[in-house]
Amino acid sequence: MAGFRPRVPAPTDIAMIAHPSVTLLFDLSDGADLAHDAGGRYGRGSVAVGLLPGDFRASGQVGEVLQIRLEPVAAAALLGEQANLRGEAVSLQDVWGRDAAQAEERLRAAGSWDERFAAARNILLRRMTGPTRLDTRPPVDREVAHAWRRTLGSRGRVRVGSLADEVGWSRKRLSARFRSQLGIAPKRAARLVRFDHAAHLLAAGRTAVGVATESGYADQPHLHREIREFTGLTPAAVATAPWLAIDDVAWPASPPPTSKPQRH
Repeated sequence: MAGFRPRVPAPTDIAMIAHPSVTLLFDLSDGADLAHDAGGRYGRGSVAVGLLPGDFRASGQVGEVLQIRLEPVAAAALLGEQANLRGEAVSLQDVWGRDAAQAEERLRAAGSWDERFAAARNILLRRMTGPTRLDTRPPVDREVAHAWRRTLGSRGRVRVGSLADEVGWSRKRLSARFRSQLGIAPKRAARLVRFDHAAHLLAAGRTAVGVATESGYADQPHLHREIREFTGLTPAAVATAPWLAIDDVAWPASPPPTSKPQRH
């Protein structure tokens, strides 16, 4: 989780770097001031962002914002059928209904970021275990959960065929179930995880040639092509991307001038 507070009341325009998680953004301003654009689809207020949202940007006269990243398997348990966002950005109200407004009010009323983080944990736990739990939703197969976590643990360097052998499924069945439940094909998930590892190394100050070697890319041009596809940016631009500022590994030397992040 991370909290953002504007340093000065000025318009904000920031691009979200692709990350192997489902992201919740709670707009805690007085009104629905957080504007978001995902591939030309516009919205305002709190939003749930699926894997690989494309060119996702947050902008507007933004007040305080709480960001929560969810492992896709955990997001399926928390969001039910809405977890499979397939790279889309969906209003949190469309996902949670009236519970979204109640969550915003509770988070907005908290006296500090620590209190907000604690409140957010309780909100998520209640969604997963309380009466609002969506018991009719299809669970994520254990095989799919295993394949995702192996992909994450290997930093995207495990082959789909190997994953299929590990879970005792055919490659075709694993790919179909993985895509239907997590909204992304396993091969593309591996590319996303590998890109995320490379982006963090770049943000930590590593050279592009060193990052390409350590992350398993064929060469530096291969790294450049992947970064361009996932972000439309150069490796140098990714290294200083403000959205990475919420990560311990990728904390920049100087925080973005328009926001003051608090992490948890």
